[in-house]
Amino acid sequence: MSWGTELWDQFDNLEKHTQWGIEVLEKYIKFVKERAEIEINYAKQLRNLSKKYQTKKNSKEEEESKYTSCKAFQTTLNEMNDYAGQHEVISENMTSMIMAELTRFVQELKQERKTNFHEGRKTQQHIETCWKQLESSKRRFERDCKEADRAQQYFERMDADINVTKADVEKARQQAQIRHQMADDSKGDYSSVLQKFNHEQQEHYHTRIPAIFQKLQDMEEKRILRMGESLKSYAEIDRQVIPIIGKCLDGITKSAESINAKQDSQTVIESFKSGFEPPGDVDFEDFTQSMKRTVSDTSLTNTRPDGKSEPKIPGKSRGKLWPFIKKNKPPPPPPASASPSAVPNGPQSPKQQKEPLSHRLNDFMTSKPKIHCFRSLKRGGATPEDFSNLPPEQRRKKLQQKVDELNKDIQKEIDQRDALTKMKDVYMKNPQMGDPASVAQKLIEIGNNIEKLRVEVQKFEGWLAEVEGRLPARNDNSRRQSGLYETQNTAPVNNCAQDRESPDGSYTEDQSQETEVKVTPTEFDDDFDDEEPLPTIGTCKALYPFDGENEGTISVAEGEILSVIEEDKGDGWTRIRRNEEEEGYVPTSYIEVYLDKNAKGAKTYI
Repeated sequence: MSWGTELWDQFDNLEKHTQWGIEVLEKYIKFVKERAEIEINYAKQLRNLSKKYQTKKNSKEEEESKYTSCKAFQTTLNEMNDYAGQHEVISENMTSMIMAELTRFVQELKQERKTNFHEGRKTQQHIETCWKQLESSKRRFERDCKEADRAQQYFERMDADINVTKADVEKARQQAQIRHQMADDSKGDYSSVLQKFNHEQQEHYHTRIPAIFQKLQDMEEKRILRMGESLKSYAEIDRQVIPIIGKCLDGITKSAESINAKQDSQTVIESFKSGFEPPGDVDFEDFTQSMKRTVSDTSLTNTRPDGKSEPKIPGKSRGKLWPFIKKNKPPPPPPASASPSAVPNGPQSPKQQKEPLSHRLNDFMTSKPKIHCFRSLKRGGATPEDFSNLPPEQRRKKLQQKVDELNKDIQKEIDQRDALTKMKDVYMKNPQMGDPASVAQKLIEIGNNIEKLRVEVQKFEGWLAEVEGRLPARNDNSRRQSGLYETQNTAPVNNCAQDRESPDGSYTEDQSQETEVKVTPTEFDDDFDDEEPLPTIGTCKALYPFDGENEGTISVAEGEILSVIEEDKGDGWTRIRRNEEEEGYVPTSYIEVYLDKNAKGAKTYI
């Protein structure tokens, strides 16, 4: 079927129909445009949502991201970011593959339609002109025939009238002949025009109009097919991203399956493990006995090698808060060549030492970051640079993290230095590209920065080595056979002496900082000067020689027997006495302690 043969007389309706078809295509383009805007806005909102819940750097959330559940959530956010990217792809493809192409196609259709209908109107005007010529020739022929007929009748009337002269009759006859000739000419002209019109009309309705209408039909069919292809592309654009979206969803599912509750529980242990041993049982305190000391904590007891208990030395209760005393405990020394932890498991090894009740309270009180020591109080609770306010295990992790960060910064500076060096070489070979002197100053600055960072690394590595030397071995078999705490390698939470340690582990007395703590000297020093010596609570045998070079320590010889006046409080030191006069601290791991089972433990002040 063809529009030219079937719709030869529907020129106006075809004009309206083709205009409607173009409007439908433009409506579809507008629909695709709004869909693309929805996709891009949806992608933008998804990206903002993902960014909103992303882990912020240098925040508490970054530390929490080590748990598998948090990692799975972060993976979900990343997958949603990729998911948003696929919606951006949909928007871009719809804009380029559908909107842009169809917009150009619509312009071409409008131009083609305009050309075809312009040609159709010209054809219509031509046939109308031919029709007008035919009508004009026909009317002229009709008029001439009527004039000739009237002239003939007038001649006959004049010829029959006897009163009319011969000249008038002749004149009427000539006039009738002229009219007849004019009618014959009009007839011939009319016949010619009629033939021409019939030919033009045949051409118009069987050649010209069908050709124009066929072009319009082809244009309309092309528009319909193009719209069908566009709808197929519309679906295909969505279908292309479905596998990638499926991968995003699979990634979310995989991350959800990767959540490991046991692993997260272990991570909690690693994150908050202090490295300390739990306190032992508390012994019963018999207050019915007459005691000189007012308040005392119990401790693990053991008998002397000879089976006798150490006699009690009566004296004034010594109220001691060791951060205030004149001779503070030094930091535990690094392990000697012969590891003190390798104490043979002999029959004299005492049972695990029990934790004094007041020591437990001390741990509870000092577990708050702001009251670890007076230096922290002085600085308003700020975290010390060496993280000495943290338990040993946490301190080691923080120091290791700091060393890694500094090494990364050094590598960045080195990379920048290498790039600037290459740039300087290029400038020297090609002066027109730049001035080498402008790069030299920057290289000097980078060199200084690298040197500063390396110094910082050495400082933190010193602290890290110190902490790793104090931490207990992770293998339970490597623990001391005597059952005592491995306090040589364990730093206490409230050990303020750590704040005065240099990076290489040496002990330095920071008098300027200690004096900044506003404590009236008469409140403590007078009492300490007047108080009596602490009672002996047991004996000990030196397993290794100890020089005792630091202030507050005492030197011992291997195998020497000494009196114990204050047991280890978890900081790696035991206080001993020689000859009732000389006393000081020695590393707990350097001695083997025998506590008197009937003696009260030394009082721990909190």
